[in-house]
Amino acid sequence: MADKATQLTQLLAPTVEALGLELLGIEYLPAPGGSLVRIYIDVPLGAEAGQADPEGEGGQGVTIEHCEAVSREISAQLDVEDPITGNYTLEVSSPGIDRPLFGAAQFARYVGESAKVTLRLPQDGRRRLTGRIVSVEGDTVTFDIDGTAFVAQGDNIDKARLVPDWAALGLAPSSEKKDKGRASGATRKANHTPRDNKRSADPSTAAE
Repeated sequence: MADKATQLTQLLAPTVEALGLELLGIEYLPAPGGSLVRIYIDVPLGAEAGQADPEGEGGQGVTIEHCEAVSREISAQLDVEDPITGNYTLEVSSPGIDRPLFGAAQFARYVGESAKVTLRLPQDGRRRLTGRIVSVEGDTVTFDIDGTAFVAQGDNIDKARLVPDWAALGLAPSSEKKDKGRASGATRKANHTPRDNKRSADPSTAAE
């Protein structure tokens, strides 16, 4: 995570938890016209069975109502705390099938599954890799890349997402059916359109 994303995570996690949800992580994407703050939420592990996602789409039962509630509370908190300089757009989303992973502890939940990873600094001549998550020890994550072990430090992992197992999800391997599967597993999100000089006044800048 970038420093700003870490700061925002520490600031906003209690607010999300107070709503009975888990803050998985935050992406902070600065841009000349205004930054994007993308927040991923989930229903905590061990939540009531009735909250489980009936379609197995990821997000463990996160609804658009959850996203909207978090967006309202966090927007108000950001207005008061004022941690972001300049204009920004707030987006709250469920993780979806290809869920992002933030920190070694989240990798540990998905040992045995594959992930696509981008490193902050090159390691063994590469910055991008796709491999199966073999194990997690402390802040160290071990991947299997075509039969070869690749060990990465958690603080050197810039971005990571699970690679969906379309066969396990019951989706045919044809490109047409893959596209249909992607649509059925779309993330649920709520965008908060900036209102004042802290945020962009143009609704067209809201990210999708």
